[in-house]
Amino acid sequence: MDSYLYWILTAIGLVIVELLTGTFFLLVLGIAATGGAALAYLGYPLGAQAGFATVIAVLGVFWVSRYRAKVSKDTGINAIDVGHRVTLDSWINEAEGLARVRYRGTLWDAKVVGERGSGTTFYIRGVDGSTLHIAPERA
Repeated sequence: MDSYLYWILTAIGLVIVELLTGTFFLLVLGIAATGGAALAYLGYPLGAQAGFATVIAVLGVFWVSRYRAKVSKDTGINAIDVGHRVTLDSWINEAEGLARVRYRGTLWDAKVVGERGSGTTFYIRGVDGSTLHIAPERA
């Protein structure tokens, strides 16, 4: 079997495993293996194939790491919840600002940040584990 077929089979395997994990790192390695396959198909020696694949892999992993760090820093892991309205159900400890709120059809623990206000409608400012950080006005 030609060496480019080994590279292609490796790339396909990496992409299949990537589809199961969703991390993008294995996709980068699959792309690097495809680059190695291209050089193998063009007749370059194994050292050039491996070197080219390594350069693509290192640059790709570096780029994915920076991208993921930027996205998680900019949006936070639960950014989809920020800004949504919640309804105060009951106070756990009003002096400390701890409450139970209704969000997405269930009760959540919440901590009021800033002024408490007088209403029962709050907005999510952030998420810390399973505790919502809420405030009476939108961010």
